[in-house]
Amino acid sequence: MKILAIESSNQTMSVATVENGLVVSEYTRNGNLQHSTQLMPAVETVINASNWQPADLDQVVISKGPGSYTGVRIGATIAKTLAWTLKKPLIPVSSLKLIASNALSFEGLIIPVIDARRKNIYAGVYQIEEGQLTSKTADVHAESEVFFQTLENETEPLMFIGQDIPLYKERIQEIFGSRAHFAPVQDWLPRAGNLAFLAETEVAVDAHIFTPEYLKKPEAEENWQKAHAGEEKGDYVERIN
Repeated sequence: MKILAIESSNQTMSVATVENGLVVSEYTRNGNLQHSTQLMPAVETVINASNWQPADLDQVVISKGPGSYTGVRIGATIAKTLAWTLKKPLIPVSSLKLIASNALSFEGLIIPVIDARRKNIYAGVYQIEEGQLTSKTADVHAESEVFFQTLENETEPLMFIGQDIPLYKERIQEIFGSRAHFAPVQDWLPRAGNLAFLAETEVAVDAHIFTPEYLKKPEAEENWQKAHAGEEKGDYVERIN
């Protein structure tokens, strides 16, 4: 089974080829990236480094969001195009679940967090059950304080993980005290190599109609609605074709 995995939902861009559970080639960069110009060359790089041809692929796995609207959209467009033209299964995986997969040895609740600006976050609650990383609640876009309140009655240890944790670490410690644990820096970034592992328990979708999970409206639409409160906008649909 030869798999191409793509992650571009946030600052980190990661692409990997995986065969029979083992990473063959992986390319990961972090920082202020231009996914629109760098992602497709990265895909070509890992495929060439694996001595594969695109037609050799058996599956395409994509990090479906939430995260940066632009990053998610670019990754989805490339993954959909490859899966559609090559007639290969497309398997989407939550970008929060991908981050949580860096803490598989933790015995408790794993809380991946992505900053969504203005003290809002994308977050999820995951746990290892019978060897599988399982979502305990649906991924959400929420005010950070509101989300943290939903965890206050949890009795299990909490592992907070993700590159944006430093923005909320002090507040997390105030709320949860010794119940709060924080993943080490080397486990913050998502890795495309893990996507193939996670895809084993996910379901393939129709590449033509697949839509990423943004969990919130694009900022442009939100601004339009604020400026035209009470007006009819018509049929507004954000869809990747």
